[in-house]
Amino acid sequence: MPPKPSSKTPARSKSPASTAKNTYLLAYNAISAALWAGVLYKTVTIGLHEIATARKAGVVFGGNDVLTVTRKGLSSGEVYRELEGYTRWVQTLAGLEVLHSLVGIVRSPLLTTLMQVASRFLLVHIIAPPYAFAFPSSTRHCPAYATMLLAWSVTEVIRYSYFVFNLSGAGIPKLWTWLRYNTFLVLYPLGIASECWLVYSAIPLAKKRNEWQAWALWAVLAVYVPGSYVLFSHMLRQRRKVGRESARKL
Repeated sequence: MPPKPSSKTPARSKSPASTAKNTYLLAYNAISAALWAGVLYKTVTIGLHEIATARKAGVVFGGNDVLTVTRKGLSSGEVYRELEGYTRWVQTLAGLEVLHSLVGIVRSPLLTTLMQVASRFLLVHIIAPPYAFAFPSSTRHCPAYATMLLAWSVTEVIRYSYFVFNLSGAGIPKLWTWLRYNTFLVLYPLGIASECWLVYSAIPLAKKRNEWQAWALWAVLAVYVPGSYVLFSHMLRQRRKVGRESARKL
């Protein structure tokens, strides 16, 4: 008897274009995860060292409660000195994500991607850098700079490594899915509050230079309210979607 025809459809091999896109995205996300891990490591190590130094000084001069010591430690300016330039260029690389969304390489919504990248570009290219037109003096010794980097770096290490797991085909660990869709509940408010405080702190300096610069920064803060709502709502929708998919698999 002739062999029965197979009822299984042969698996389609990926097209060269699809393979190239996957390879590019895997490399981009792996590099980004590593770069942000560098930001996270240095923010934590430098921050803890400066807090420990402030605690020792507090024992001698008084003011040794946790909040005071943490504020003084993160106000030393060391986190800014060590990380400002590095973080600026790591975040600049993330500008590619707007292009990825625009040309359809990824399915991320263009509006939310553009809003997040634009707000961060404002901080790293206009508020924080040591340029004549920027506001480094209001940023360097502000604890919000360190808390902003902490929120950004933890978020991005989780996010980019999540995509690496997904693109590599190795499968996403349940822990990483939980981290991806739960830590933002704390990290987004921390990051947004830190960003707003840095912008707000720059307004007095902007007013001395030009009244219009100050009004522009006030306008930025006004945009943060609806913008933050859009970004946070997007993540909540994604969280609910992933929760429903996980429930169906049980």
